[in-house]
Amino acid sequence: MGTYLSTPKTDKVSDDGENEDLRFGSSAMQGWRQSMEDAHTAILDVDKDTSIFGVYDGHGGKVVSKFCAKYLHKEVLKSEAYQSGDLGKALEYAFLRMDEMMKGERGWRELQILGDKGRRFSGMWDGPSTGSTRDDPASPISSTNGIFIESSDEDWNQEEGTHSTFPGPTAGSTAVVAVIRGNQLVVANAGDSRCIMSRHGKALELSLDHKPELEVERGRILFAGGFIHAGRVNGSLNLTRAIGDVKFKYQTDLPPEKQIVTCFPDVRQVELGTGDEFLVLACDGIWDVMSSQGVVDFVHQRLPNAKSISSLCEELLDYCLSPSTRQQEGCDNMSVIIVQLKKFQIETPTTNESS
Repeated sequence: MGTYLSTPKTDKVSDDGENEDLRFGSSAMQGWRQSMEDAHTAILDVDKDTSIFGVYDGHGGKVVSKFCAKYLHKEVLKSEAYQSGDLGKALEYAFLRMDEMMKGERGWRELQILGDKGRRFSGMWDGPSTGSTRDDPASPISSTNGIFIESSDEDWNQEEGTHSTFPGPTAGSTAVVAVIRGNQLVVANAGDSRCIMSRHGKALELSLDHKPELEVERGRILFAGGFIHAGRVNGSLNLTRAIGDVKFKYQTDLPPEKQIVTCFPDVRQVELGTGDEFLVLACDGIWDVMSSQGVVDFVHQRLPNAKSISSLCEELLDYCLSPSTRQQEGCDNMSVIIVQLKKFQIETPTTNESS
C-alpha cells in the first residue's frame, strides 16, 4: 500500500509529569505510516529552575529524531551560553551541535545504535560526486516510538575508525524545542513542527513553519546553489530547515546557516504572564489537520475536565487521525506535548466590593 499501512497503528506512547509551576502530558502514535519516525523529549527539571520540551519529526528514517531526543537538551546544558543565562544562544548552539556530533566514527556508531539492529540505517552517503543533491528513496525502518532516553555519556570524544570521514546522515529531522525558566519562555525551531501558546484563549504562534515558499528561505536555497521544484527543495524535501539531511549541506565555502537546508533555528523569546495558559508542541501531522487556533480551542474546551493531560493528547491524536488514506491529511505520524502553565492561570476574581 505504498507508504501506508492497510490499517493504522493507534497504540500510543504517553506520559505525564508535574512540578510546582508546570504540568505536562505527551503522546505519540504511528498512525497510517509504515514506520514511526517521530521522537520527543519532556523534562520538567533539567536543573533546579529550568524545564525543556522538544518534538522531533524524522524523515527518511528515525535515527536523527532519536538522536536529537537523546542529546539536544544535553548540549543546551553544556553550552557556555546556557551557563551565562542566554537560553536563545544555547539553543542555537545545540541545534548546530547535532549536525557536528553525527559526523565521523562516533556519529556513525551512535546512529547505528539508535537504528535497527542488524540493519544498515538510512543515512549512507559519501558526498556529492557531481554537485547534485537530489534525494534517493530511503529504506524503510521498523517502528520505534521515541521518547527521552537517559545516558551517562557526558563527553563526545572523536574516534578513529573506518567511518572517520562519515559526513553525517542523509536522514533528517525537524526540531522544535521550548525552554521555560521562571517567567522566561524561549522557543527554537527548524522545520515544520510547531509550538503555540494559548494566551487568554487566543493562539500565539511561537515558531515559523520553514517551507520553500517563504521568500527568506527561497533566497538562501538559491544562493547556496539549490532550487525549488514542485514546492520541494531540489525537487525532494518539502521543508527548508532540518537537522541531518547532509546531502543538502555540502557547500564547504558556506557556514551552516547558509546551506541549502540549514539546521540553524529561528529563536523566539516571550515573557510569560497572567493569562498564558498552556503550550502545545507538535509535529506537522497535527498541523496538517488543524489550525493553531483550532488546537487551542480543542485543548481549552477539554482541559478542565481531562483526567490527565496525556489523555487529552491521546484524544487530540485520535481526532486528527484520518479514517482512510484517500487523503494525506491525518495519515502521518503524530506527536504532541501539552504544557500547562499553572503559575500563570487567571485567578477567579473575588466578589468582595466596597460600597
